[in-house]
Amino acid sequence: MFITFEGIDFCGKSTQIQLLNEYLKKNNQKVITIREPGGTKISEKVREILLDKKNKKMFIESELLLFSASRAQLVREIILPKLAEGFFVLSDRFHDSSVAYQGFGRGIDIKHVISIQEFAIGKAIPDLTFFIDIPLDEMERRKGQFSFTSLDRIELSKRVFYEKVRNGYIKLSEKYDRFYSIDGTKSIETIHNEIIKLVEDKMHEKKK
Repeated sequence: MFITFEGIDFCGKSTQIQLLNEYLKKNNQKVITIREPGGTKISEKVREILLDKKNKKMFIESELLLFSASRAQLVREIILPKLAEGFFVLSDRFHDSSVAYQGFGRGIDIKHVISIQEFAIGKAIPDLTFFIDIPLDEMERRKGQFSFTSLDRIELSKRVFYEKVRNGYIKLSEKYDRFYSIDGTKSIETIHNEIIKLVEDKMHEKKK
């Protein structure tokens, strides 16, 4: 089963992925956790370029294509082979991030973004996508706990950018049945239990 976690930065998705990974392993499931951009030697090199604060002059079109290139490599090298082996694949971001960040956030034509993503991911469509949603004020509060040096190029984006990204995620969650919007301001344990229930429901559904 292919499960992706989405949301604006600092929403807590990485924590929830780790918890789900541990839960699945305890229940004797084969599972692999990956992140985007990254996940392969080639994709990690692309990640360095994308997130480096020194690359201030990167054009939005270049940003979109770099994310997509990293994703295309990850799909073919890791995701599809592991799914074929019966693994749970948990991904910290996937193609919906490009629609939200580069489409809604940066303002690139959504049709172009979606077309490029369809080419990049092929048949690797998530079975479940958890959109962990937090208000912008909460994002800024959490962001304030980090030093400037620890933030990457994307995380240094302004509030107005994140407002557009969050709005994009909300629209995506309303469009696709695989999306589940979760209140990211709830306790870590509450969110984890909600995710487990949805995953188990999906597992039972696929067995029918």
